[in-house]
Amino acid sequence: MNWVAPIKDDATLALFGQTLKEIDYKYYIMFELGVGTGLQLQDILSFKNKDVTNKKEIVVKIGTKNIENIFVVPEELQKIINDFTKGKNPNDYLILGHNTTNKPVSREQAYRVLRAAGHKIGLNSIGAQTMRKTFAWKYYKETGDIYYLQNLFNHASPSITYRFIGEKPNMEVVLKKMTPQENERSRYLLYLNGSGKKRLNHIIDALTDIRDNFDSPTNNDAFYGRVDCLLEELDSLMKNYKETK
Repeated sequence: MNWVAPIKDDATLALFGQTLKEIDYKYYIMFELGVGTGLQLQDILSFKNKDVTNKKEIVVKIGTKNIENIFVVPEELQKIINDFTKGKNPNDYLILGHNTTNKPVSREQAYRVLRAAGHKIGLNSIGAQTMRKTFAWKYYKETGDIYYLQNLFNHASPSITYRFIGEKPNMEVVLKKMTPQENERSRYLLYLNGSGKKRLNHIIDALTDIRDNFDSPTNNDAFYGRVDCLLEELDSLMKNYKETK
């Protein structure tokens, strides 16, 4: 399975959008909505015309607790959407599967179209999360605000969000919690059922196992490649941990 990556340059992004237009304009609308807001593919496919027409913000409930997340619709995107839905039945799905039935495109079909468009222009790292990752990557590069994205996507930590967009974590951001309340919460969670020491012991055991088997004749070059990458990451993490006050 290929790693799904954001589209990081404007020229490729424009070419990808043009390719979707040539397949079917509705897929271009789907893609622009995802890249412009950070909405998930399944949410976009569930929208009816009335859910997005003349909307500056789109509210989506996520998770079992129905947490409300607000996705901002940029002004230029509002115009694109309004032009697309003009004169259409407000109760029809935005991304119709067939004009004769009021059913949306399936997630599988949308995925196939995104992949096909990617292959057509030489992109193999395209998937259902490409739109969201592209939005997140562009937003982070423009603002540096990883916490906004973390909250928007309901990620448990900034580290997850950094990994999601394929960026190396800013460890000063990751290691410094936003507020004293978050630091207090971390202390509580680390002591809860001995969680902190259990996690540390798990890491120590894994590293000890690597060290003890380091000279095994069964190890291939890929093993040492993985170990080298792991140690580089650990070196960086430890350096930042020691220097962060």
